[in-house]
Amino acid sequence: MQIPPPAAQILKTLHAAGYAAFLTGGCVRDMLLARQPKDWDVATNARPDELTKLFVGAELIGAHFGVILWHGVEIATFRSDGPYTDGRHPQTVTFETDPAKDAARRDFTINALFYDTQTQTVIDHVNGQADLNNKLIRAVGNPETRFAEDHLRLLRAVRFAARFEFEIEPQTRAAICNQSQLINNVAAERTRDELTKILTEPHPRRGVELLDQLNLLEQILPEIKAMQGVEQPKEFHPEGDVWTHTLLMLESLNQPTETLAWAVLLHDVAKPKTYQNTDRIRFNGHAELGAKMAGQILHRLRYPTAVIETVRDLV
Repeated sequence: MQIPPPAAQILKTLHAAGYAAFLTGGCVRDMLLARQPKDWDVATNARPDELTKLFVGAELIGAHFGVILWHGVEIATFRSDGPYTDGRHPQTVTFETDPAKDAARRDFTINALFYDTQTQTVIDHVNGQADLNNKLIRAVGNPETRFAEDHLRLLRAVRFAARFEFEIEPQTRAAICNQSQLINNVAAERTRDELTKILTEPHPRRGVELLDQLNLLEQILPEIKAMQGVEQPKEFHPEGDVWTHTLLMLESLNQPTETLAWAVLLHDVAKPKTYQNTDRIRFNGHAELGAKMAGQILHRLRYPTAVIETVRDLV
């Protein structure tokens, strides 16, 4: 797979200056999966002050963490992280010369690989290649520690498992279930962005099912969890309850917009609240109440007004 010119130039410049430099993260994972990477990242033993000298005009996007952006490519100094106290950022970082220490701080083994373009070899300190081959999402090191460090990783595990149709390794899976309540400490905007990716990337049904299985759905979207077991008239919905119907609708999506994806997920959100079974099953007023509930849910997730209004109209 051809490396884009900016990334190739960065590697060439760093090598010429005597530094170690590797492709890293998602681009290596995607290359090994024969997928076209969306983003390209470079990791190096060059310190941040050295990077800014080599790449004049680069944008400092994480100076504290040793990260700059040059022509759309992130360049980061190898580092290890100190303790996390806010569920998102380490209090301190230590710049390193050993890529193994950099790999040890990353979220999942499949995202902790390096690729040496000079030798055309993968550098793997965490058995990430084996997990790629076995289609496994596995936290690097102790999974409970990884999720305690950055709570959003709980949702990222789901997103990667759904996108790639991978399984989540048992210890990693157990840690997510046990720590699912931590997701409530994540900023609504960050949760929103991960949920939108889960719904608009391939296999949204699998993503929502995993959210449920891992105790995350009840934390962030209890209104969707409430659909389970809500019967529907069999003559109109032979597929089953509201939950099953919604999953089937999600399964039918193909590269939807975020508004369409959310509208599909939420189109029957009011049925649990309007369920009646007298002479037959009825959901009187569910469309109107559903539009209102959809707006409330998306407002809770800090969606822009334009998105909220579009989804409400679709619901």
